[in-house]
Amino acid sequence: MQDDVTYREKLLQEQTSFPVDQSLEHIQIYLDSQIEQFNRKMEALEIKCSDPKESPEDLLSALSKAISDICYACEEFEQAFPGNPSIITEAQIDFREKTNRFLMKSHFVSRARTWPQGYQGDYKTLEDVYRNTPMSSGIGFYLDKCFLSTALGVGVRERLATLMDILKKEFSKRVRPRVLNVACGSCRELVDAAPEVKESGAVITCVDFDSDALAFATNRLAFTGILQGNLLLRKYNALKMVNHERNRKEFGMQDIIYSTGFFDYVGDDVLVRLLGAAYDLLNPGGVLISSFKDCHRYRTQEYHWFVDWHGFYQRTEDDMWALFEKAGIPHERLEERCEKSEVIKFFIASK
Repeated sequence: MQDDVTYREKLLQEQTSFPVDQSLEHIQIYLDSQIEQFNRKMEALEIKCSDPKESPEDLLSALSKAISDICYACEEFEQAFPGNPSIITEAQIDFREKTNRFLMKSHFVSRARTWPQGYQGDYKTLEDVYRNTPMSSGIGFYLDKCFLSTALGVGVRERLATLMDILKKEFSKRVRPRVLNVACGSCRELVDAAPEVKESGAVITCVDFDSDALAFATNRLAFTGILQGNLLLRKYNALKMVNHERNRKEFGMQDIIYSTGFFDYVGDDVLVRLLGAAYDLLNPGGVLISSFKDCHRYRTQEYHWFVDWHGFYQRTEDDMWALFEKAGIPHERLEERCEKSEVIKFFIASK
């Protein structure tokens, strides 16, 4: 046993490049060596964070470089085991355990590793991302900034701005439209669109399975003046919305149906049924507004290794078009729109 330990320690010290030997042992040793190097960098950066002479810009740059380097090593590990998700999952869990002592000092990383609300992508986490403000101190402050500056962090904030723009335009050209907000979360977009909601006389039903999210939305929207007569918040499992007749009975026909973020967490088979049923629920002239993350536009390792945020499906733009086709939504009735960074794609299907 001692010989094995000595051999492994020796390899850990020497393994600085991806091994030619593709055995699990050697690739794992390589990854372990990279994690150890990353932790050493974190330890050094944590000391520097307490030195007022250190440049915040330099600290953030060094941290970003360290994260990029370890993400590359994690990507190499993934590529060495295509078709072996169990091996990759075990390595991801191991990575998080070995880096907890540093990375859990970030409010955002801690939240996205533990999900205290009970599900991934919860409204509280998204609200924190919308605010775009670090909430930790020391090295956690810089980790927060890195988290908020990831492609999806930026994309989520841009998604909100794009959604508000789309909704405001839809409200402004309609009279008393019936609106269904699926998996509504905090309803943040309706706060800024409140004047257009009141002007149009829109009647909006917002559904979500999280009672806390509905309570939060109710409290926030109470200050906008649209709760009286314009808005109904209802607890409902959006995954049940796959049947047109049931949807029509529960909600009635709609002029605008929208959902952002939720569809990313739904498997293809169920999603096709959800999209088709939502489109069938539209009145003539109605629109279905949805958004999807484009996996070609962000680095998955930041979400599958650094945090435990693996619940959303990795889809390409072509995948999205194919899903709408399977749902029976005519290609010519679809309009695609991107936010600035093009990380998140909007699809607007008109009836």
